[in-house]
Amino acid sequence: MAVTRIVANLSTRDPMALAEFYQHVFELDLPLNMGWITFLSKDTSQKIELHTASEGGAGTELPVISIGVTDIAATERAVRSAGAEVVYGPVSESWGLRRFFFRDPAGNLVNVVDS
Repeated sequence: MAVTRIVANLSTRDPMALAEFYQHVFELDLPLNMGWITFLSKDTSQKIELHTASEGGAGTELPVISIGVTDIAATERAVRSAGAEVVYGPVSESWGLRRFFFRDPAGNLVNVVDS
């Protein structure tokens, strides 16, 4: 058996509105909208990871997802421009990551990491 993918499912009352937020901020494609669920993607090679944790590090709440980006400053500007609240950072952590957390329009805590 080989794992081929792991997918994050974000709970929201309005899947399309939340999908539009992520499309805008992270420039994702929307290949499927079934009304009750949307699929967002980007044509890129995908690394499979699954983390288990008791907190988000540095004493923070555990985010529901982590998103790696190539330009954390530009992503922070896009998040703020889209009206989302940055609730932690940006900060360079003692373990070598630069990151920030924000709450999306559905209230999900998201970790954005410079990768």
